[in-house]
Parts: sequence; structure tokens; C-alpha cells
Amino acid sequence: MKNVLISGSTKGIGLAIVQELKASGCRVFGCGRSKCEDENYLSTDLSRTENAKALYLAAKEKLGSIDILINNAGVYDYSPIEKTDPDTAQRLINLNLTTPCLLCKYAVEDMKQNMWGRIINIGSISGAVGEANASLYSAAKAGLSGLTKSLALELAQYNITVNQINPGWVDTDLANEALSAEEKNETLEIIPQRRFIEPWEVAKLCRYLISQDAKGLTGQSINLCAGLSCGA
Repeated sequence: MKNVLISGSTKGIGLAIVQELKASGCRVFGCGRSKCEDENYLSTDLSRTENAKALYLAAKEKLGSIDILINNAGVYDYSPIEKTDPDTAQRLINLNLTTPCLLCKYAVEDMKQNMWGRIINIGSISGAVGEANASLYSAAKAGLSGLTKSLALELAQYNITVNQINPGWVDTDLANEALSAEEKNETLEIIPQRRFIEPWEVAKLCRYLISQDAKGLTGQSINLCAGLSCGA
């Protein structure tokens, strides 16, 4: 039985991952900003980077050593660069890049000791191809891709794999609330498969990436985007 720490676990992609990995027999410790009665959960704001260590310690206390880390928590901001205020910029970089770096730092200690580990970073297609008016978000997710490749090299000798999933538009409450019906139809027109990714597709890919079948797959950024990264 493997022990999993996942950030951003209460809804959307994160919740689907939790459900999938629990069904596969994993013990999962999650976190989010909302309250939850689950004993394997911590309510915390990871845009404050000092909370990364508290999360790791809470998970370690409940589960023991961390075998699998999934950095899923993130925040999106859509605005022209000149209208992005410093506080928003700092929060975005903290949550999308700095906190994942710190959680890797803490979890890798356990993984090295056990000579086994899996790290999955949930990025975005915006970090892979860029997105106008979301430059800081795109930059942070691109930075996460650099972290993924570098850590894959650094940790390969310890039987630790590090990979990244870059979802495109995903059918979540967040996406549906952000788009009007007209905007959603316009968005679908530029996606080659003419559909949004379902959260369970990301979860199933996570399940594969943590398996022994994927032990040779490391340092990769996988665009799960219904063809969006390929162009029209």
C-alpha cells in the first residue's frame, strides 16, 4: 500500500485523483482551503509558502513516509500583464511553482530513503504553449515543467520518477463558471476534439504514472488536452 500526498484535493481534478487512487488501494492525504472532516486532510492556504512544511509534516504524521507526491493545487489569473498587481503575481508564483518545489524538497527525503518514489506535477497546456493575458500563470506552469525535467535527472538513480500532466480545458465547476455559454462554444471550436477533458482522464493517467508499468517514464510533460497543443 502506497502513501500519497496530494495538494488541492477537494474538487475537480484533485478530487478525481483522490477517488481513483483510493480505489487502487493507496492511502491518501489531501489538503485544500475548505474545511473537511476527513482525518487525512489539512485545511491550509498553500499560497503562503511556509505552509508547505506544515502540510508535509501533517501527512507524515498520519501516513508515515510519503511514497507519492502529486502537486495539484494551483491558481489561475486572466488579465493583461500591466493590470496584474504585485500581490496577485506573488500569490500565483507561490502556489503554482514555489510551494510545489518545497513539497518536492520535503517528500524526496522519504523517497530517497526508501529508494522508490513518484512525483506528478499538474501543469497546464498554458505552460506548454503560452496563453495571452495569462502570462504569469503560463510562466509559472512552464517553470514547473523545468522543475519536472531537472528533478527527473537528479532523482533517477534513487528509483524516483518525476512527470508532469498538462491538462487543457477540463470540465470542472471552475471552468464552467469562468465561461459563459457563448464563450464555451467558442472555446470548443478551437479544440480539435471539440470537447473538454474530463477530470477522471487526468486521474487515470496519474494512476498509470505511479505504477510499475511506468517506471521507465520520467522527466516527461504529457499534454492531455484533446489536441489543443497541436494547433487548429
